[in-house]
Amino acid sequence: MASDPRDEADPLVDAPEQGAGGESTLTVVLALTANVLIAVAKTVAAVVTGAASMLAEAAHSWADTGNEVLLLVAQRRAARPADPTHPFGYGREVYVWSMFAAIGLFAVGAGVSVTHGVHELTDPEPASDFRVAYAVLAVAFVLEGASFRQAWRQSRAEAAQRERGVLEQVLATSDPTVRAVFFEDSAALVGLVIAAGGIVANQVTGSPVPDAVGSILVGGLLAGVAYVLVVRNLRFLVGQAVDPALQAAALRALLQLPQVARVTQLWIEFVGARRVLLTGAVDLAGDPDEHEASRLLAEVEAAVRASPGVAGAMLSLSEPGEPSLVPPPVSAPRGGPSGSR
Repeated sequence: MASDPRDEADPLVDAPEQGAGGESTLTVVLALTANVLIAVAKTVAAVVTGAASMLAEAAHSWADTGNEVLLLVAQRRAARPADPTHPFGYGREVYVWSMFAAIGLFAVGAGVSVTHGVHELTDPEPASDFRVAYAVLAVAFVLEGASFRQAWRQSRAEAAQRERGVLEQVLATSDPTVRAVFFEDSAALVGLVIAAGGIVANQVTGSPVPDAVGSILVGGLLAGVAYVLVVRNLRFLVGQAVDPALQAAALRALLQLPQVARVTQLWIEFVGARRVLLTGAVDLAGDPDEHEASRLLAEVEAAVRASPGVAGAMLSLSEPGEPSLVPPPVSAPRGGPSGSR
């Protein structure tokens, strides 16, 4: 359907062409595997050392592990085909389950970390065996780094196709599983640095206060990440429109169809990860009678639905006198007319 090559490779919609759905599953599975190993190691280290920051990190990793399971459930349930009760499929379920994952990150990860940190401030317990903690943190950093690298690689490739920055793409993407893994792994790496700092300060000063403060900071970090994920999932749940560039590409593509003389209304919103619903009104070419107009309109809808990433299309005939929609001119790729970057 899209006429601009950059829009044909749009990672927000054209998932079948780019294999983005399968890569998203790989990203989540890799994150789940890493988090299970890390959570077990951190739990053992927390028991051995008694460090508050290490316990906070263990809670963080167990929360992330649960989140990855929910994200896999989200992908599986959202991939169910359309049926009479859900004519546009179950794509929005991915946002529901991702919302559960974000809330779980806040309730389990942030809640346990802050609560334990406050408890350590009011009733401190001595920590020991710091070398165990350092070894576990180092291993965790390597595993989290490997998981984050996969999320970064996928996000960077999609950002390049959309000519965006990586963070901009992560926030804008309709795939909540990639966004969740990216932010969770980012928070995990920062949290490991905070935990290491708290343990070092505890060892040097002999005071449990820095370690307890580190636990509270990790909790605050997780709460911030959970808030971002909840807000983004909520926006897609209630109906997030596509960005103006994709809207313009769809308008240009409709106008290129031989049956369409002009377009007067066009709305496109996400109904799942890389899945959209298109509605609008068109004026047909020529002066077809009622029977012919019905047939031509059905052909246009079929052409739209054939586009990768389009879950459904509902078009009506334009009212007389409605103003036409005019697509903006296609801008040159960043880096000049040659498209170099």
